[in-house]
Amino acid sequence: MASAGPVPKHRGFGVLAVLLGLTLAMLDQVIVGTALPTIVGELGGLNELSWVVTAYLVASAAAIPIWGKLSDLYGRRGTFITTIAVFLVGSVLSGLAQSMTQIIAFRALQGLGSAGLMVGTFTLIGHLATGPADRIRMQTMIGIVMPLAMGTGPMLGGLLTEHAGWRWSFFINVPLCLVALAASAVGIPPTPRRSKVRIDLLGSTQLTSGIVALTLLLSWAGTRYAWDSAPIIGLGVAAVVLLATLPLVERRAVEPILPPRLFHARDFTLAQVLGLLVGAGLLGVLVYFPQYLQQVLHVSPTTSGLLLLPFLIGAITMELVVARLVVRTGPLRLYPVVGAIVAVVGVLLLLLLGKGTGLVAATLLPLLAGLGIGVLMQSSLIISFACQTDQRNLGAASGMINLFRTVGGSLGVALLGSLYTTRLEHVLTSRLGAKTGHALGAASGQSSPAEIRALPARIREAFQAAVVSGLHSVVIGMTVIGVLALVTSFFFRRRLNVPGRPGESRDRNDALSAPRAG
Repeated sequence: MASAGPVPKHRGFGVLAVLLGLTLAMLDQVIVGTALPTIVGELGGLNELSWVVTAYLVASAAAIPIWGKLSDLYGRRGTFITTIAVFLVGSVLSGLAQSMTQIIAFRALQGLGSAGLMVGTFTLIGHLATGPADRIRMQTMIGIVMPLAMGTGPMLGGLLTEHAGWRWSFFINVPLCLVALAASAVGIPPTPRRSKVRIDLLGSTQLTSGIVALTLLLSWAGTRYAWDSAPIIGLGVAAVVLLATLPLVERRAVEPILPPRLFHARDFTLAQVLGLLVGAGLLGVLVYFPQYLQQVLHVSPTTSGLLLLPFLIGAITMELVVARLVVRTGPLRLYPVVGAIVAVVGVLLLLLLGKGTGLVAATLLPLLAGLGIGVLMQSSLIISFACQTDQRNLGAASGMINLFRTVGGSLGVALLGSLYTTRLEHVLTSRLGAKTGHALGAASGQSSPAEIRALPARIREAFQAAVVSGLHSVVIGMTVIGVLALVTSFFFRRRLNVPGRPGESRDRNDALSAPRAG
């Protein structure tokens, strides 16, 4: 990306706005995880727990390509300010929610704003940077902010939930959004608008509808409805038809939401599949591990956030390590293969978690899974960029990477949530009888971790066993996802061209600087 022109007088405020926007988008993906048990306890609806995360991800996935087009049409500053406002309204409404239905709807609104914040962050880098060196410095700052937000999010969510109430996991966004709004107005210069920007409304609608249908199928099948019931069959048919015919629609679109030219490279397509699977595995740990920690090991929300840090630090560390190794050796097929193997072994280790697991073991057991997921995340990112020989494709490629990871997170949380609730209720009914088990399963959706700890010993032990069994079913589901990632990894070419190595252009080297930052 070229320099945006003369250096704005208050450029520092623009950089601050971009970093705050990225912080808000990254923070809200993880801050809610440690608050979920308390949210479910107050608002009820354990079977809807996954949708607090899924609604955010589905809305974000659907909006990512659209925000990019809107920024071209109406200018980057105005669009970025709009995304902050949407995110702010969604945050306030989520904090005021009085039911699970409300919080799910308001989280979807937050997801719409979050998508715009992510898109705005990467498009504004080129607009605010004064040259290639300055762009690299800004990408370095982004590389610091992203892992910092991901690492501190669970702990901050637990801290706020324990000492101020879960609603402050959302209200904390208010002052940050207000500062970002002011900084954007002062520090981001206006950009020229394009008079002819065509938004792929048909493709966007079809993609979103297909994702929602598939997510509902994975959430409801076997829990709310039987697998052979009319609603599930209908959702399955709708998902297949919508997603199978999407490529035909995109080939005819003037400015498609999923540019077909990107998928001409086999390795790029495989990298998106890998990113989708990684997104599913990452969110599975962040959503369901705190349930186990708070309801079985009786740790506080703050402590459960702290116990997630080794997993997150492991993932972030390997992202940085792989980025540096790739510059020297090239993005070999070896990296995703090794990453998938480590992730599968690490996930299987989580089967050792039980009612008597010590806190040290519970902290360290997810570490290996985090290391493997980090390798897979960075591998899919670097391969995606290395496949693009045309500089004009880099922006579209970046959008596809975020889109497929977000969709993967949405589908993964829905599927794993269905496995969790089904197994939880099965164990409760088998140990306490159908009547008591169903009653406890329903009550657990309206009980906080503290109320669960106050149950009679026999019932509490049965519930803890059910939570452990539910977690193990999630682990098995994640293992299957990991195996699929491993199989996918074997189909990459042995070696790809590496930006920055002898024979490659300076522009291609700039392409690699983006994945290294994340």
